[in-house]
Order: sequence, then structure tokens, then C-alpha cells
Amino acid sequence: MSIDRLNEEAEVDLAHSKILVVDDQAINIQTIYNILAADYTVLAATSAQDALEVCKKNPPDLILLDVSMPGMTGLELCHELKQRADTKSIPVIFVTTYNEQHEEDECWRSGGIDFITKPVNPMTIKNRVRAHLTLKYQRDLLLKMVYVDGLTSVFNRRYFDTHLEKLHNEVKRSNRDTAILMVDIDYFKLYNDHYGHVAGDDALIRVALTIQMALSRPADFVSRYGGEEFVVVLPDTDIEGALVVAEKILHNVASLKITHAQSPYNRISVSIGISTFLRSENNSRSATEDADLQLYAAKESGRNKACY
Repeated sequence: MSIDRLNEEAEVDLAHSKILVVDDQAINIQTIYNILAADYTVLAATSAQDALEVCKKNPPDLILLDVSMPGMTGLELCHELKQRADTKSIPVIFVTTYNEQHEEDECWRSGGIDFITKPVNPMTIKNRVRAHLTLKYQRDLLLKMVYVDGLTSVFNRRYFDTHLEKLHNEVKRSNRDTAILMVDIDYFKLYNDHYGHVAGDDALIRVALTIQMALSRPADFVSRYGGEEFVVVLPDTDIEGALVVAEKILHNVASLKITHAQSPYNRISVSIGISTFLRSENNSRSATEDADLQLYAAKESGRNKACY
């Protein structure tokens, strides 16, 4: 993809950008809102805790962050965001009254990508925001080329492998569990042999989309693990929560009603193995290995089911 093409696609996406403004003073939020609202969706938070909630429920594309706030400061919030797998890639621009070198250095060290001094200059803030959003979208498009499966358009194995260690570290740091679901299409080789590879590719695309649509949170994701096998990652999810998602996937795939004459169910179905990071540590296996064992158990006991 050429640089010109990247710029063109970034231009299209910029209009849909969400900017989160974090400041304990409402007047400062209103000032920035007045500058940016005509071009972007502007979200607001008056504390670090509120900002974390916004990032969880409605992730922004860029954050404008006040440095000096009561409770958790902007520097501390930025550091926290950069430690979390689901927020570390959100660019943070500090909006600050700092004018000393060591104070600026603290902004860079905490993970900020830029800073704007108060009182804000409308032209400066518009251009800085636009520049960093453009860089973000160009980076996201390049990553998509590397990390997205060309057939199904879900993430690929490389994406999963890259994020696995980060997810494990996040679980150890926070002690909040993460679930892994291994999902395999039943009797898929027989389906390919009977209907042909074009029909097989179409079935893979439809099943991948159906799995994706069963995920409801921004941090949840599905990767094509290989062939007809997919892996689903559910952060902050225990076994009970993972079972709910697994049952939803089973039901939604059944609802596709893709005929499969070589299956005892006469339609495309899937088998699912479930584990979590904290659970797997109790049996000295990785979460992926444990989920794969559970997938094998689901297949051995009749398929078209979830096991854990």
C-alpha cells in the first residue's frame, strides 16, 4: 500500500475519530470541546477513574490529558493506560501549564506522545490532534496488513502469538483472569472434500464473522489459529463468563444453517475448548494448551459442544 493510499484512508477515518478530554476543570473541557467538536466526537472525563471507565466502555482514538488533577494525576493515569493491553496503543497528548524541562521530561517518561501548553491555542490544538490521529490511522492500517487474516478478515495467528505474553503479564499484574476459547469447525475436511474449496472458504468466512459478532466488548478478539481453527480471547473473564460466550457461538453457528451432508448434525457445527490463564496455572499448562486439551475432549465426546 502506497503512502498516498494510507493518507487517503486516514483522511476518511479522521471524521469518525473520538477524542477523550480529561480535566478536573469543566471550563477547560468546554474550551477544548468548542475547538474540536465540529470535526470529531468529543468525550469528557473529570477524573482519572472516570477516564478509565470511558476507555473501557467507549475507547477513544486519542486522549487530551491534564497533568495536574486531584487523586490520580494525569502522569499516573497515562502510566496506567500504557500498562493495560486494551489502552496502551491510545496516543496521549498532555495539556499542561508546565514550563520547566524536568516537568516536560515527566510527560515523556509517563508515555505521552506530545504536550500542549495552557492556555491552549486553537490552531495548535487542531493541528496537533490531526497530526497524531493521522499517524495513528496510518499505523493501524499497516498493522492490519500484518495482523489480519486475508481470507476471513479476523486477526491471524501472528496477532494472537504477539499478544499472548502481554495478556499473561496483564493477568499476573492485575490478578484479573482472561479466558481462551479454542474453536474448531467439525468435520471440515469432509466438508471441503464434498462441497469443494470455494464453498469451504465461504463457510470459513461466515463462521469467523459469526464468532466475531458473538463478542461484545472492545478488548475481546478472535484470531484464525490455523486452517479451520479459531482462538477467542476474553480479557477480564472467568470460566462462567467464557461459557456464556461459548454457548452464544454454538447457537449462532447453528443458526447459520450451512448444510453439511457429511456431518451427523447435517449442518456446520463447531467444538469449543475453554480455559483461563489463572486456571491453567494450577495444572502447569499454558492457557492455550489447556484450551486445546478441552477442545480435544469436546471432539472425543461427540463434537458440537463446549468443554472446560
